[in-house]
Amino acid sequence: MKWLRELFGTKKPIIGMCHMRALPGDPGYALDKGMDWIYECALRDLKALQEGGVDAVLFSNEFSLPYLTEVDTITVACMASIVASLKPEIKLPFGVNVLWDPKASIDLAMATGASFVREIFTGVYGSDFGLWNTNCGKVVRHQHAIGADHVRLFFNIVPEAAAYLGSRDIADIARSTTFNARPDVLCVSGLTAGREASTQTLKIVKEAVPDVPVFANTGVRLENVAEQLAIADGAIVGTAFKVDGNTWNPIDANRVKAFMKKAREARGE
Repeated sequence: MKWLRELFGTKKPIIGMCHMRALPGDPGYALDKGMDWIYECALRDLKALQEGGVDAVLFSNEFSLPYLTEVDTITVACMASIVASLKPEIKLPFGVNVLWDPKASIDLAMATGASFVREIFTGVYGSDFGLWNTNCGKVVRHQHAIGADHVRLFFNIVPEAAAYLGSRDIADIARSTTFNARPDVLCVSGLTAGREASTQTLKIVKEAVPDVPVFANTGVRLENVAEQLAIADGAIVGTAFKVDGNTWNPIDANRVKAFMKKAREARGE
């Protein structure tokens, strides 16, 4: 796990989510405010995350509800435009996530210089978005074909709003995913953004694949960060950083600072 410290500059890194507002083509897109407003919102949140002391930033199109598993070209184009415009202000390692399209996420990483992506790369699920299938072999071959082998892949093996089809337990899923797909990180999620990932599930996954970094992907907050980091190798945090702890609100820099103080204590810093 040496690469983890080299990339993020610390053990057990905290990655802060920068949620982009609804984009052109999304049902919630604010036509009267346009792309400039989306950029301004993202810039404000980026500055709050960096001021608060997170170790990295992950950009995603969180407001693009309901999500697609194969996104339209306009989504990737708009996200690339916004991240490129933000780059002069980005002071930390950053990743991207085009919900929920792994190939598009890797394309966006190459276009913007992102160091990592988080996505659903493996498995078949029954989900709120219908039957959710994947093709990891095709996606990883695409990654290789476009020269993106340096982009780290964070595999979400407990997808939000979805259930694995079949009777396999999470330990077996972690072991087979690691053997067959060679993920850089395994992410464990709760039901939706802001919902806590079970510490028991985190522990099972970590014990099943001790040599692979395991991240808590949702629901890490001030009250449980020490408990979660006692097991996980890092965390991706969004809702806990928002005003009033509401997923759809802007980032509150003071909440970030308080959280990171607790996280640093948990890391023994």
